[in-house]
Formats: sequence, C-alpha cells, structure tokens
Amino acid sequence: MSENTQANDAGASSSDQGSNQLKLNGLFAFKEGMATIYDDQGEAVPVTVLRYEPWVVSQIKTKENDGYAAIQLACRPKKAKNSSAAEKGHLKKAGFETGAAFVRELRHEIPADVKLGAKLSIESLKKGDIVKITGKSKGRGFQGSQRRWNFQGGPASHGSKFHRRPGSSGNRTWPGRVMPGKKFPGHWGDEVVTVKSVRIVDVLPQEGVVMVKGPVPGGRHTLVRLVKEV
Repeated sequence: MSENTQANDAGASSSDQGSNQLKLNGLFAFKEGMATIYDDQGEAVPVTVLRYEPWVVSQIKTKENDGYAAIQLACRPKKAKNSSAAEKGHLKKAGFETGAAFVRELRHEIPADVKLGAKLSIESLKKGDIVKITGKSKGRGFQGSQRRWNFQGGPASHGSKFHRRPGSSGNRTWPGRVMPGKKFPGHWGDEVVTVKSVRIVDVLPQEGVVMVKGPVPGGRHTLVRLVKEV
C-alpha cells in the first residue's frame, strides 16, 4: 500500500470518528488572543482565536428528574487531591476518575443517541454560524465613578472643586435615601458578559481552533461559551 493510500485511509478514519461525536447547539472554548485573517475577497477581518479542548458528557439532565433538559460536560482532568469524593463518584462514569477541572452545561433537548462519556464535536459549530458568546470580563479592581461608568467629569480648571467626583447622590426628605442602581465608585469588571450576533469566521477541527469575528470578553485562557442564535 502506498503512502498516499495510507494517508487517505487515515483521513477517512479521522473524519468518521469526528462524525460519530456528539453535536449540540454550542460548545465551550478557551480564549487565546486576537489575530487578523483575510477573507475570500482579500479584506482583513479581525478575529478572536479560541482553543477547543475535548469535552465529555458527564450527566444528562431531563425535565422529569431535574426540571429542565440539559447536557452537562466535563473537561480536563485534575489532581485527585483537589477533588472531593462526591466529585470523583459523579464523574467516574464519564472517564474522569480523579475529577475534572471544568464542569459546565448546555441547555439542549436530549439527543436520542447521547450517553455518558460521549465526546462533544468541535463541528457543532461551522463557518458562518451566528452565536452569542458568554464569558467573564477582565477585572479592573476598584475604580472611581468617572472611569467605571464613563462619566464626563467636571471642569478641569482651577477652583471648580468638581473634577472627577460622582456628584449629588441623595434625595429630599422623601424618600430620604439613595435609590438602588445609583452609579457609584466600586469594583469594575470581573462579571459575566454576553456578546450577541457574533459570526463564526472559521472552524479548524484538526487544530482544535474556532475563530470568531471581533472581540470576546475576558483575558487569555478565559473559558467562554458559544451558543447558536435561533
């Protein structure tokens, strides 16, 4: 058998294996950073590169048992000393005898052939899909109201006595308190952010790479969730 024939057989077997993997309405990936690629028209497209790691079905949630339908997924084994006995027992059937570093779930109708230990296919998403991406934004620490809420600020000239202050915050005798939602100084960032209507620029199954157009919440190695928009 020639080398080309062997290569073709290997490619066919890998594609068959990928087709046997579970496909859902989304997946999880890790942010790697931003890059620029060129589309078919030769135009530069800013993309965020996401790294996909194998995710395995660890629990099947049904409306009868849990009140809603979802697929729980686990990724990346961790040290046994860092896992509780309950966690080990829960994830043992999925192949994580020492526990998993990441356990997440996707709301999804239960496929007919799904079973514990099944691998989620990166081909759940394809080029051209429109998704919403959810991740945790970068933490900026404690910030003043001007930077946190993008206030314009007061006059910068001498003697104004109002430069970067938040301004008046109280009320009169009634209600005599600061109303909820007032924009004050505080912790900025480190919160769950969702970006909608993001286009999948390309999916590279062999490299485990998903590229989406534009920015994605969070810093490098941040775990993000991608779900198809209906």
